[in-house]
Amino acid sequence: MPARTTDSTPERPDDDHAPSTAPEPCAGDDAPTPPPAGEGEAEDTAGVGAEGKEEKEDRTGADSGQRIVAVRRAADGGRRWRALHLTGCAVLLAVAVTGGAIAVGGGQDRGAGVDAVSAAGALSPGDLARGDLDAGIASLQKHLRAQPKDFGSWATLGVAYVEQARTKGDPSRYPQAQRALKRSLGLEPGNDQALAGQAALAAARHDFPGALTHADRALKQNPYNERALCTRIDALVELGRYDDAAKAADTADDRRPGIPVFTRYAYVRELRGDVRTAREVLERALGSAHAPADVAYVATSLGQLAWNQGEYKTALDHYARALAADDAYLPALEGRARAQAASGDGTAAVRGLEQVVARFPLPGPLVALGELYEDRGGDGDRAKAGDQYALVDAWTALARAGGANTDLETALAAADHGDEKEALRAARAEWDRRHSVHTADALAWALHVNGRDEEALPYARRATATGYRNAVFLYHRGVIERATGDKREARTHLKAALDLNPGFSPLGAREARTALKDLEGNR
Repeated sequence: MPARTTDSTPERPDDDHAPSTAPEPCAGDDAPTPPPAGEGEAEDTAGVGAEGKEEKEDRTGADSGQRIVAVRRAADGGRRWRALHLTGCAVLLAVAVTGGAIAVGGGQDRGAGVDAVSAAGALSPGDLARGDLDAGIASLQKHLRAQPKDFGSWATLGVAYVEQARTKGDPSRYPQAQRALKRSLGLEPGNDQALAGQAALAAARHDFPGALTHADRALKQNPYNERALCTRIDALVELGRYDDAAKAADTADDRRPGIPVFTRYAYVRELRGDVRTAREVLERALGSAHAPADVAYVATSLGQLAWNQGEYKTALDHYARALAADDAYLPALEGRARAQAASGDGTAAVRGLEQVVARFPLPGPLVALGELYEDRGGDGDRAKAGDQYALVDAWTALARAGGANTDLETALAAADHGDEKEALRAARAEWDRRHSVHTADALAWALHVNGRDEEALPYARRATATGYRNAVFLYHRGVIERATGDKREARTHLKAALDLNPGFSPLGAREARTALKDLEGNR
């Protein structure tokens, strides 16, 4: 995130362009806004079918199969944890995936529910943070049974399924989204609403070249389509094309200034080491936010930025504001738990993350909770940690079944808590697809845990080359430099990691302090 300027105006990028200072409220794109989502889909592959039969078949068949796959994957992996408890964890994951509404939004992944709106409206990321997505999809399905040729609502339904997959961690929705978007394009070939929906779907599945292609097609039809503008920025960021992403953010701000664009603009600036501008852009976005969902969304982004800089009290203040707007907003609950852990309140952190993963068992919070258990080291904590890592495998199986690429998540989790060879396979596969700072770091660390530090070092350097202030990246680079014998650089980067964010990871920070102490003692 960006660096702080001396006034209240965002620091201008090199081309002297900055986000508008008077953002309009987030309006969405021109696609009909998906009201929040239900449990079914109003169409079958031939047309608008009865919701019940197809949906039940989709759910029961896919869910039972995915549960079996998830349990087998974890059990066959020779993990440490108890088989009976693992089965319970896999069932928990399936329930969380297919059960009641879960509100997660936001930022990065990224990373929302929605009120019913008029057909001319659209869903904003903030709106999508509120958790009544199910009701909105049910409303759309009912409408489409009565008006099956409404191509705009088909596009909206497709995007709503994408959001439901993201907010619930439910990749089984991706095929449903694909069918709805295809139906929209069949009714109205080339409509920008469905093309933007296809871009969002591709991005959600981590097909970032495809996301970029679809976004460009949508923008050719409608240069002001907000969803396409935002997805284009996302795709360029994830492909590691940061200069192009900055230009895309400028273009989006010119055409559709608002919270979705501002948060992306801020992240692009953060990735380039400009924390000050990122913070100020987000503060301006928060000042323009009125809906509780938008307040929660932007305040959480500010909390994440502060946490990355080791500013835990500030982060907790932002998370408190987010939760005052929406006390069930899971990204804020997760962020608060991480800040509590970094501040030394491990009890509150464990309690908070347990609540998060009970509702939203995704790799990030699962690994974070597992590491907190390991760090606590009480009776049964090792087994509890193992259960969390097993659920990462279960989630991976579900995501792959829904057509999503999970290699980055696999590489990050497996390198520290799983199969090192699988981590390297996944990291290499992801690097072949895209060259972002995150994939560079993942590949560097996977090479390190496989004892290939000389090969890892160039990737570790590349991960830190943009100026992005990330303590994990600095820690990984320092450990790799130490392994290659470069003690001076190792000290520099391990110290930088701990100076920046001394609580970046309960286990990693402890290992960084141990390594740095050893290096200092041997000077």
